[in-house]
Order: sequence, then C-alpha cells, then structure tokens
Amino acid sequence: MLVLAHISDLHLDGTRRATERAERVRDRLWGLPGRVDALLVTGDIADHGTESEYEEAARVLGLHDPDTPFPVLTCPGNHDSRGPWRKALLGEPEAVGPAPAGPADPEPVNSVRVFDDAGAAVLMCDSSVPGSDEGELDERTYAWIEETLDGLDGSVRALLAFHHPPVALHHPLPDAYRLRAPDALAALLERRSEIAGIITGHAHTPASTTFAGRPLVVGPGVTWTLRLPWEGEGAADRDAPPGFAFHVLDDEGRLTSHFRVAG
Repeated sequence: MLVLAHISDLHLDGTRRATERAERVRDRLWGLPGRVDALLVTGDIADHGTESEYEEAARVLGLHDPDTPFPVLTCPGNHDSRGPWRKALLGEPEAVGPAPAGPADPEPVNSVRVFDDAGAAVLMCDSSVPGSDEGELDERTYAWIEETLDGLDGSVRALLAFHHPPVALHHPLPDAYRLRAPDALAALLERRSEIAGIITGHAHTPASTTFAGRPLVVGPGVTWTLRLPWEGEGAADRDAPPGFAFHVLDDEGRLTSHFRVAG
C-alpha cells in the first residue's frame, strides 16, 4: 500500500500570507503520527517563477533538509519557470549563453520515484508550457513516460501526477486553461494498463472524476480555494483554509482519496 500526501498551488510570492498558509499545511503534515510515503506538490509552487520564490519554497518544503520526514516530489505548473526551478529546487547550474528568441523552452522537469515496498511508482510530469497558462504534455514528456514505464517492466503500478487537469471541471477559470490534446493522454492510458490513476492540481478545488477509464483526482489549493459558480460571486475564496489531500494506492491498484483543510 502506498500512502501519499498532496498539496498544490502554493503561489509563494514573498508575502507573509502565502508563506503562512504554506507553513500551516507543512506543519500539519510534518506532525502526522502515522506513516506517509511521500508528499506530492503538483505545481504553481511560485507565483512569479522567480529564483527567490523557489528558494523560499525549498525552505518551506524542506527540500534540502535531511530531517524532512518523507520525500517531497514536485512538478511545475503554469506559474512556474523551468530555469529558476532547476537552479533553486534541483541545484542545477544556471544556463549560460545567449537567450533564445521568444519564450524560453528548456527541457521539461520530469522525475520518477519508485516505492519498492509498495510495488508502485509516481511519475511527476511537467505539463507547463513556457509563455502560456495552458498545459501540455509534450513529445519529450510522453517519450519519457513510455521509457520510464518500460524500465519498470509493467510489473509496477504507476500514478501520473502533473498540474493541468485534462477534463472540464465546470468552472470557466480552470476550464479555460486545461491540458491540451487530452486524446494523446487517453491513448497512453489505453496502451498502459499499469497506470492506476492521475493526480493534478491547478483548479484550486478538490475534485474527483474519471478520465479514459482511470481515476482523476484534483488537489485543493493552498493559497486560495476556487468558489464554484453556484457558490456565489468571485472565483477566489481567500478566506477558506488551505487544503490538502491524502491518496492511498492499495495492493489491488485501487486509488482512494481523502481531503482535509489546515484550520
């Protein structure tokens, strides 16, 4: 059995409000008395994609702290920037040389974590599109997913995690900037029976549905909660407490999710 905590959309921007909300969720998770195998952070960690915002994120999330209680797995969202992300969160050297014309498009930030005891893996996929709020899993990321799953030899159950949901969530704001070309993702799921489900963020609201016959779970937002059309005026409920989720992938490959708030 694999037990995952999940947060999304921290939008750290240097303000005390954003930091306090992220720390409130962090403290709740760090203080759990029971076992959690990893924390997933599905994008929009930074609000402006600056190096200083990622340095704060590394501190808040304990990314370089050996005492962090479990692995912290991350993937970018539409507010994130791959270059500063790689430098501040991954410790990679900054690119040198002349800047390319148009929006920068360095390699997607994809990573995998295999949990041998649970017979499971989590693939953190980069659905960001430099210069756009829409999402896309590009050809490099699809090739990486296929190669990674091939390396696991079909014997390990896998979860895909990325920022942009591939389906409508029935609110005009996230639905305007969802994952492009969802048919390509559906075709991947048809080929790959070992993929047990999909975990995303972006919408700032906890939600669950299905996509191509697999569970699709959307994590709540830390910075604010999406107010649905029938809940009143204004998209952003900034007074709602920050949310988080727990996902359990059991030995039969069933994905179960629970949602919480950090009051």
